Amino acid sequence: MTAAASPDVAGRFLETARRRGDAAALVSERGVVGFSDLARDVERLAAGLRRAGLKPGERAALLVPPSRDFFALTFALFRVGAVPVLIDPGIGFESLGRCLAESEPAAFLGSPKAHLGRLLGRWAPSARLSVVAGGRLPGLWNARELTAMGARGGFDAPAPDPEAPAAILFTSGSTGAPKGAVYTHAMFAAQTGLLQELFAIAEGDVSVPTFPLFALFDMALGQTCVIPDMDFTRPGFVDPMKLVRPIQKHRARQLFGSPALLDRLSRFGERHGVALPSLTRVLSAGAPVPPKVLARTRAMLAPGAQVFTPYGATEALPVALIGAGEVLGETAAETARGAGVCVGRPVPGATVAAIRISDAPIAQWNEGLRVATGQVGEIVAKGAVVSREYFRRPEATAAAKMKDGSGVRHRMGDLGYFDAKGRLWFCGRKSQRVKTADGELYTVRVEGVFNAHPNVKRTALVGVRGEAVLCVEPEPGTETEGLERELLELGAGNGMTASVKTILFHPAFPVDIRHNAKIFREKLAVWAARELS
Repeated sequence: MTAAASPDVAGRFLETARRRGDAAALVSERGVVGFSDLARDVERLAAGLRRAGLKPGERAALLVPPSRDFFALTFALFRVGAVPVLIDPGIGFESLGRCLAESEPAAFLGSPKAHLGRLLGRWAPSARLSVVAGGRLPGLWNARELTAMGARGGFDAPAPDPEAPAAILFTSGSTGAPKGAVYTHAMFAAQTGLLQELFAIAEGDVSVPTFPLFALFDMALGQTCVIPDMDFTRPGFVDPMKLVRPIQKHRARQLFGSPALLDRLSRFGERHGVALPSLTRVLSAGAPVPPKVLARTRAMLAPGAQVFTPYGATEALPVALIGAGEVLGETAAETARGAGVCVGRPVPGATVAAIRISDAPIAQWNEGLRVATGQVGEIVAKGAVVSREYFRRPEATAAAKMKDGSGVRHRMGDLGYFDAKGRLWFCGRKSQRVKTADGELYTVRVEGVFNAHPNVKRTALVGVRGEAVLCVEPEPGTETEGLERELLELGAGNGMTASVKTILFHPAFPVDIRHNAKIFREKLAVWAARELS
């Protein structure tokens, strides 16, 4: 099977690299790496890993920050037929250990810091092959040695089975324990093709990706990836100039960042009059992007540039898509009235529905589960970009997946509904709905009303002993005394929020590590209960 016909994303990268030649594939503070040089690294590393004993189908934990080694090792693992296990290091020391214990990797590839963590935490005793990236440690292979060993002779790359496991991607655990979503080669291929189609990505474009996995797609599609100097586990704390400079210097056409990163960048841009005219598209995912952030971001761009907010999850991405033009021109006003957040229309190839809300497993899809247009239900998705199972988590798989013919529908765990125009509206997480004497309240619908206040950065609805409590993070420097009265008046004027009588101010919400944008409402509920007691 040729690389062009292969469903393997590494095969697609190598085919792209042959066309791109010496054009820049990666730009970072360490210099510029051409496509041909990176492709040579991939082939040699794959051969080196195979000679070091890594076999097709074996799992390999990869804890390497975005760098030449990260890209080369990831594509090399695909090339050798191994299954990369990708875990966000920001999930915490204990959670990392649990994910590694669950996945039982045969190889551990990590930075010196990751290997130190492994030593301290006694992680991955199953790993018989250890590789250091970005440094050296006594007694362990390093990436350069494997590259040199692979240069002494190639190997026969296995033809990838489209339905075989290609990688295990652990969720961030923002609403529970991290779970490993099993990606197949076909799923990666479908995502790559869909991203190219949705955003008209062309070879030769320059991208600034601030999420490592997305950078792999960029590179496979022939874009030059400019890696900013930032802590990728803390996108909400990025130095804005470390984004502005590379975007302007390299005339980047694409930026991918979390809502928290865009919030920080756009505040800086508004304050200092920064323009980013080379950008033609900005992509943001991980949580709803507030209209205020979309407006500030668009103000930095040239006319005609678009800010897209794809909707999905680790288990299914992308599912739906909307642009800032439609949000600011139409749906944001409805969000401020309690309609929820519009996440757009299903992407090509995705079958999306809203079904009756239930916390019980559903083994089999049937049309009777579907709710009417305008009625809130749980969002479910089916398609080539939807994972079929969690790794070694049969109970979690049963709770989140339902069979539908030869395919699988994934229960997103999100609540939402379809409007008369076929657009999907997100209303909040199913597990975070608040039950009161007056009925159930859906977090995002309620919060949208209060978030419209100009002195509010964000809000979070939680339940405390059967009472709806609104936690509020004000804009910096805001006096809260008058704000509380204004918010209560605002809520009283809307039937969706009239039952919210208690407001608590919080200096900085706890958020997920991966995107710094998903609010840990469960932690806020504990805090609120303590405050009210």
